[in-house]
Amino acid sequence: MSQEHKPASRAKKIILLLILLVLIPGALFLGLGSKSHYINLPYIGEREVNAPGDTTYFTVPPFNFIDEDGTSFTDKDVEGKVLIVDFFFTRCTSICPKMSIQMQQLQLQLDHPQFNDVLFLSHTVDPEHDTPEVLKAYAKRLEADPKRWKFLTGNAADIYRQGNLGYLLSASADTSLAEQFVHSPQFVLVDKRHHIRGMYDGTSTDAMRDLMVDLKMLLQEEKAIARESARKGS
Repeated sequence: MSQEHKPASRAKKIILLLILLVLIPGALFLGLGSKSHYINLPYIGEREVNAPGDTTYFTVPPFNFIDEDGTSFTDKDVEGKVLIVDFFFTRCTSICPKMSIQMQQLQLQLDHPQFNDVLFLSHTVDPEHDTPEVLKAYAKRLEADPKRWKFLTGNAADIYRQGNLGYLLSASADTSLAEQFVHSPQFVLVDKRHHIRGMYDGTSTDAMRDLMVDLKMLLQEEKAIARESARKGS
């Protein structure tokens, strides 16, 4: 009797093995493939919880500067853009050259249509010297794409205030005024709704790799937000 049941038992084991090895992993793969998988980056800055699931996050305030072409450049010009922001000055011989090269390399690595929504903003902290003409020559040396990488100058107090209060870049310990600014090495990542989502040491190659990873996750998040907005609008 036991001899008659052996073939059936062996067949069941084979079927069970096929289910475990093929069907279940396949189903899991299809399930995972149907969703967007990314990690939401943190929001940097003060926030206010209005209600469960309803939080107001810090946003970069409006601004009005002058670009390397001598043209007014405002927050309206960055609508719908993810920003990578830094502060520098052209006469700097310490950290600025390294930062500028790092930004240049980011621009080259992101030279693809999938990154068309990414815009680079470099603000001079030496506006008295760094006129639009000086910035334009500096941008040319870096082979900066003027459509994707803007060099900004303007009133010194406005620039410093934007650095301190707009992008939350720390000033020195003995600085008590928002209009005073100590040059920071940080690159700031800003989403399309003007929330700060990350800060990275612009002199560190490792930090630039982290920025690239975070940027790609942020762009996935932006796509998901756009899809949800379109769904609600339809």
